[in-house]
This record gives sequence, C-alpha cells and structure tokens, in this order.
Amino acid sequence: MRTTTTGRRGTRMRPRWPRRVFAQVLLVQLLIITGVTGLAAGLFLAPLAAQLDDQAEHRALTIARATAAQPGIAHSLLAGPPSPGGPVQADAERIRLATGASYVVVVDTRGIRYSHTVPERIGEHVSTDPGGVLGGREWTGIERGTLGRSARGKVPLRDGEGAVVGAVSVGIAYDDVHALLLRAVPGILTYASAALGVGAIAAIAASRRLRKRTHGIELGEISALLDEREAMLHGIREGVVALDRNGRVRLVNDAAARLLGIGRDAIGHPLDGVLPPGRTTDVLAGRVTGTDLLTVRDGRVLVVNRRDTAGGGTVATLRDRTELEQLRRELDGTRGLTDALRAQDHEHANRLHTIAGLLELGLHEEAADFVAEVTGAHRATAEEVTERVRDPLVGALLVGKSAVAAERGVALRVSPATRLPDRVVDPRDLVTVLGNLVDNALDAAGSHQAAGPPFVEVELRAVGETLVVRVADNGPGVPAAARELVFTDGWSTKEAAPHRRRGLGLSLVRRLAERYGGSVRAGERKGGGAVFTVDLPEALRSPQPKQLTRRGER
Repeated sequence: MRTTTTGRRGTRMRPRWPRRVFAQVLLVQLLIITGVTGLAAGLFLAPLAAQLDDQAEHRALTIARATAAQPGIAHSLLAGPPSPGGPVQADAERIRLATGASYVVVVDTRGIRYSHTVPERIGEHVSTDPGGVLGGREWTGIERGTLGRSARGKVPLRDGEGAVVGAVSVGIAYDDVHALLLRAVPGILTYASAALGVGAIAAIAASRRLRKRTHGIELGEISALLDEREAMLHGIREGVVALDRNGRVRLVNDAAARLLGIGRDAIGHPLDGVLPPGRTTDVLAGRVTGTDLLTVRDGRVLVVNRRDTAGGGTVATLRDRTELEQLRRELDGTRGLTDALRAQDHEHANRLHTIAGLLELGLHEEAADFVAEVTGAHRATAEEVTERVRDPLVGALLVGKSAVAAERGVALRVSPATRLPDRVVDPRDLVTVLGNLVDNALDAAGSHQAAGPPFVEVELRAVGETLVVRVADNGPGVPAAARELVFTDGWSTKEAAPHRRRGLGLSLVRRLAERYGGSVRAGERKGGGAVFTVDLPEALRSPQPKQLTRRGER
C-alpha cells in the first residue's frame, strides 16, 4: 500500500492507491462513510450549539422578567441610593442563588448598578450600554462583561404606573452553555462511531462480495480482459450466444450472427422473438437437452452445446458442420459406388467364367447369345434412364443407385411417368433431395420382409417450372403419428454408427424444399409402404422458345 521515493533529501514514504478493484472500492467506501459521518456530526453539532445559546438566552430573559415583576424591586430602587446592603442587592442575590444565574444586576435610568455579584461594583456604571432597554425594549444576546462572556437577557424595570425607572440584566455563564455542548459531544460521537462501524462492516462485506465476483483482479486487468474477450469472441469461427436468466440475448458474436442469420440488434430481446419457432430455437433455449445437439438453420448443419452460468443464464456454442456433412455424404456416395463396382466386378467375373465355360464346351452360339443378352440388359437400363431423365448429373445418380440397389437385392425402377427435361436450375440441390430419399427408401425396402420382392420407384415430373419428385417403396411405411417428426433435425428410427449421426437427410430435404418455396410430405403407398413427395417451385428454367427459320433456310 506504499512506495519508497528516494531523493537528495533522503527517503520518503508516501501512500499508494491500491491496484485491486475490491480494495479500491473498499477504500473509497470507507472514505465516503467517514466523510459523511463527520459531516453529519458537524451538521448536528452546529444547530445544537445555536439551540443551547437560544435556550440560555431565553432562560436569562425569563429570570430577568421574573425579577422585574417583583413589586418591591422598583420601590426599593426609588427609595434610596445604591448600597451593598440595600434591599435591591438582597432581592437580586436571592433570585440569583435560587435560579443559578451568573448574575442579576439592577440599574437605574442612569445606568448605575444597584446590585451585583461583586458588592464592590455596586454604585458603578454598567460596562455595556443600557440605552435600548431603558427605552422600553427587551434584549437578549451573548456579550462579554466584567464577569466574562455570558448569555444575557435584559428587560426594563417599571414602577406601579408603568414608567421605566431602571433595567434588570440577568446573565448565564457561557462556560455552562459550553459545558452542556461538550457533554453532548460524547453521545454524538458514540452514535457517529456506531454508524461509522456499521458502514465499515457493510463496506467490507460488499468489498468481499465484489472480490469474489471479480476474482481479485486489478482494475487495469478488467479493461484488458474485456478487450481480449471481444477479440476472442469475434475472432473464433464457432458461434457463441449468451442468454440471461429470462431468456433474453446478452451476447452474439460474429460467427453466431452469421450462422443464425441475426444481427447485433438482437441483444436485449427474447430469443423466441429473434428466431422463428423450430428446433434451433428450442435447442438454444434449453427446451431440448443433451450434448452435441444437431440442428439445421437455413441449410446449415449446426452442432449446439449449452452450459449454464453462475448468474442463472446460459452460454451456447454453435459449430458449423455443413461442409463436414457434405464430405461425409460424398464419402458415403463413394463407398456406395465402391460397393457397386465391387458387386459388378463379382458379377462380371461370374459372367466371364460362364462365357469361358461355354467356349470350352464348343457352345459358341450360346456364348454369343449370352453376351448379347447381358449387354442388351445393361444398355436398356442406361438408355431408359437417359431417355426419361435428360439432366446428366441426375441420370448418373439414378444409374449409380441402380447398381447399389441391385447389390442390396432391391429393384430400383423409374416410373413411366418420369419426364425430367434438361432445365434444372441447380442439379446439385436435386441430387441432394433425390439421393436422400432414395437412400432412405433402399434402407426401408431392403430391411423389410414384404409380400413381394422389394423395390423402390422414382418419379420425376415437370409441371411448368415446378419439379415434382416422388419416391415410393414397399417397406414398412411411416406411421401417421410420425409423418411430421421424420423431418425434424436429429429424429431417426435407425441406430447411429460411431462415425456418423442420423436424422439429417430428411431435414435437409425439407430445408431445400422450403428454400425453393415448396414443401415435402410423407404418405402411405397403395399396397403398403411409404411415398415421399417433394414440390420444388421454380426449380426448372423456362423453356426457350423455338426460333423460326427464315425463308430459304433449311
């Protein structure tokens, strides 16, 4: 709390301002409490001194009035000259001793004393001017006379006819008044000390609480911590959202504002008023509990974790897993393609062995017919897809899924009503929608013991600029109570593998459909199974009008 300053004149100690926040607050509070207590005591003592003076002056005036009211005082004053043994002196001393006054002086109209505490001063002129009192006016005040400073009260002395024949002056020793004030000081200081002690205890308690809340850091460190906090929160790529105990937004960093699509003006508003209803809002608000909760917001896959704070609020972190999920789906597609190629490799090996056996047996015509049959079947499948689906990316997806379906023992059929022109605005979105629906349908049809062979049927139709996607299967179907839940983020009936999470495919399908202003719905297929229908308005470009040929051109 102190530093040493060295100079030519030696070493000097001087106080130093504390660096800890709680110590500064404690010192300031103690200084304020001490100053306020001292000021309050001074403000109380000043009126008390004036009040004691007024009381002493009033007492002196009362005694003077009572003395002047004595019927024999004026008669004795007029009866003879002043004398230490005269009746006026005797009456004045009797009153002085009875009232405890410092003196009782009676003077005539010339200002000559007829009574005094010191008899030798009788017959002398008073030390103060009695003119105002002899004029008929009463007077009170503090004056210094031959007996020292005193509180005085003076009244005119009248005879039986009311004429002023002299004056009566009564004094109360000011030392007595001062003694009363000094006797009151210890009590006032006691109360002031008690108030100071209570204030100091309250200040220490508040300082300890502040030290606990600030963890004993210095004032300069608070500014540095705030700067570091702002730099960290707005520099990291993970989103951070802080809520208070009432569910109002307290903090949104740049990453969270980008991932959630909200601005900094959301601070101070309830979360339910900032974000639309849905799983994202429920997860952030704590209505859905757990760790690494998945949610989809504007086509982005987010992983959310929440943690409660000591003040009753919560802090939620958001990680963007969109790119990771896309890579995972590409990996799943690659694995599916690998499995399909492996299955085709086995199939081609078996066919080659068959062709080799037929040739060794000399059955050349049968071998030629077998090759023609196998080649024609593959060509027919590819030609059927490319004839009905003109977009190459979507056609390639269906051909690849056909190989995967065949390896799983499921027939993937293209509906005769399928007509997809080469006018898709964004084929990648259509591949995402169709790939998720086909994968789910293959899982459902391949794992269910149906009455007939398992199959999946795909239908793609263009209605103006709207694309209708329909995927049906003869699997177990979707219960009516779960036909809305299947589109919820993280909802799945399948057990998740250790390296992946379930419940995102259909949620992404719904998000993409809503992005195009469309919808997705689950229903029941006639004959058993499920059917998913997706409407994608404006997913197709307007057809180009045919140009008319000029005359003479062929």
